[in-house]
Amino acid sequence: MINNAAVFQLPAMSRVPFEQIPVDEWDNLMAVNLRGVFLCCRAVVPHMKAQGGGKIVNISSGTVFHGSPQSAHYVTSKAGVIGFTRSVARELGDYNINVNVNAIAPGLTLSLDEISEDRLEASRVRMQARALKQAQVPEDLVGTAVFPCSSDSDFMTGQTLVVDGGAQKH
Repeated sequence: MINNAAVFQLPAMSRVPFEQIPVDEWDNLMAVNLRGVFLCCRAVVPHMKAQGGGKIVNISSGTVFHGSPQSAHYVTSKAGVIGFTRSVARELGDYNINVNVNAIAPGLTLSLDEISEDRLEASRVRMQARALKQAQVPEDLVGTAVFPCSSDSDFMTGQTLVVDGGAQKH
């Protein structure tokens, strides 16, 4: 199972200082970006236990590692995904079955629904901070999403794979 649903786009997510984020908007982002991951995992894990294994990949965000001004609700929800991933991986490991729980933290990824001048400018700025000076597109994440779903990752759990063109310095 790959948990990829998230709120990030305008107008559902405003880009304002944290003290100006409406409480209902904060709650909506937590409900989709974090509670959604929790509920999907809770729904699939009993089936994985019954069959003796499974793979879960939760999509986080590279913004967790450096923060992002005027996006505190988004960054917080995605940081929660990483913490949840690590905790659930530890819990499921106690069953001695092969249920692996990992996360992917992509950098800013351009998709067709967000090709606005603002998004393109944000992408240009981010590209300059990367080792690979190019825009990140959804296709750049395919291999990373396939790997934790394959048997090649059977001894990997609770990990976060950062795919951001070399922007993170941790």
